[in-house]
Amino acid sequence: QLQLVESGGGLVQPGGSLRLSCAASGFALHYYAIGWFRQAPGKERERVSCISSSGGSTDYADSVKGRFTISRDNAKKMVYLQMNSLKPEDTAVYYCAAVDGSSWSTCTLNGYEYDYWGQGTQVTVSS
Repeated sequence: QLQLVESGGGLVQPGGSLRLSCAASGFALHYYAIGWFRQAPGKERERVSCISSSGGSTDYADSVKGRFTISRDNAKKMVYLQMNSLKPEDTAVYYCAAVDGSSWSTCTLNGYEYDYWGQGTQVTVSS
């Protein structure tokens, strides 16, 4: 059974850092592109970042470019989102998602293209 489990969220002050983790089980992670998305209360889901199945291609939403870094370790079946210089507007539930990207050299930030989703982890940026 394919499963994605996020962790690493919490409360952090503005300007601080967090590293989110996405643990994959029940499938061969190296075939899948992974995306990170977030949703704040009362707002629509927002794209954050994605990484291709090989890790050779990444993409970021403009709102996080230069502050967030996505990476993956296929051997450990893990994907990470390093978040630096956090702002209050980064407060949201963060989700990782997977889509079969074995034939892609890139990844997609379109949430509707992802087939599998984790349960989310809360990130709160506040003083």
